[in-house]
Amino acid sequence: MKTAEIRNMTAVELDKSARDLREELGKLSFQHHIRPLEDTSRLKKIRKDIARIETIQREAVN
Repeated sequence: MKTAEIRNMTAVELDKSARDLREELGKLSFQHHIRPLEDTSRLKKIRKDIARIETIQREAVN
């Protein structure tokens, strides 16, 4: 997800997107502990997307 896309989202959409990404990260992490994933870079991408969303949410508050 690109920063420009995130900045165009509403606060409700940001919250929903962050929740969905956290859920997906939890599922992938669990799957990776059971059996190694073929594409482990997806975990890193999801963590970065969550960080981008949280950063933009903090910018909006200040």
